[in-house]
Amino acid sequence: MQRLRLKADGRIVEVLDGRETPLVPDLTDSAPSPTAATVPVVRDLRLRAKLTQAEFAARLGVPLETIRNWEQGKRSPRGPARALLTVIAHEPDMVFAALARRG
Repeated sequence: MQRLRLKADGRIVEVLDGRETPLVPDLTDSAPSPTAATVPVVRDLRLRAKLTQAEFAARLGVPLETIRNWEQGKRSPRGPARALLTVIAHEPDMVFAALARRG
């Protein structure tokens, strides 16, 4: 069983033998500029899911403008949004199925 921990800054880490290991590369630490690292990650996640920006925004429950801003590098996902995108990177079908059930 995999043990995961959500950190206060939105990162998700795996706990192995008492040590924390990033589940995926941090969206902000993988490049000198957080924006440069985030733009392709968000766009790639959306394209892998074969969704338009509007469909991706609707599934995540965020405004379309938020997705546009992330993809254009005007803003960067933080906190819970970054954590959700990290989980989507690993289990998109599970996340989208769970989000579809919300009421």
